[in-house]
Amino acid sequence: MKLKTLVLLTFLFVSTSIFSITDTWGPTGHRVTGKIAEKYLSRKAKRKIKKLLEGQSLAFVSTYADEIKSDKKYNKYYSWHYVNMPLDGDYVTAKKNPKGDLVTGINYCIKTLKDENASTEDKQFSLKMLVHLLGDLHQPLHIGRKEDKGGNSIQVQWHGRGSNLHRVWDESLISQWNMSYIELASNAKELTKDEVKKLQSGSVLDWVKDTHKLTKEVYTYTKKGDKLRYKYSYRFFPVVRQQLQKGGLRLAKLLNEVFD
Repeated sequence: MKLKTLVLLTFLFVSTSIFSITDTWGPTGHRVTGKIAEKYLSRKAKRKIKKLLEGQSLAFVSTYADEIKSDKKYNKYYSWHYVNMPLDGDYVTAKKNPKGDLVTGINYCIKTLKDENASTEDKQFSLKMLVHLLGDLHQPLHIGRKEDKGGNSIQVQWHGRGSNLHRVWDESLISQWNMSYIELASNAKELTKDEVKKLQSGSVLDWVKDTHKLTKEVYTYTKKGDKLRYKYSYRFFPVVRQQLQKGGLRLAKLLNEVFD
């Protein structure tokens, strides 16, 4: 085999492997949220967002906040991805992370997008971050307990393989179904205008409280050492789909308020 051909085959194999490994709940779930949000944007918001993102979709930029984790200059934004608080507490009374958290990150992004004096670069960054953070807000283990790092320290088995509770919710529940973000978004539940309005009602803190109810359910239902299989998927995959839809609807609400 010629060296040139061998190099090409190696490149194709590595590329395929990388894509198959990374195409899990993390990016797929965030893209679903972005795709659903686009459906509920006003015409004015769509136009302004398209211009700001230079034609890129919300689904495309939804993974940006995870991608920049590999760059140390963005380390200060790491704590924006989650909120830690006790199961019997709420955000208002919980001890705050001095480095910031999911709520402060969302509020910062909104403030920057509304600031007429903010640069285009800062607004692009804030919009990309906001799309991602609204997805994180609706993943129940991103509003988990500090003592187990949002379920990362709770070891479980997923279909016979070692995992942890956070990873199950971040990746495994959705990757098990092997559906693209387009398939998941296009098969979201059909909602009436009143249902959409109800799900979009409230503030960011109300949405944190809403997700935290699910957090409590997950912690109650799942224990260290549990062997999670199809029964767990059957119970919680519909919940995952609902959370992705809520995230998209609420992201659209915030963006309409910012850009209208």
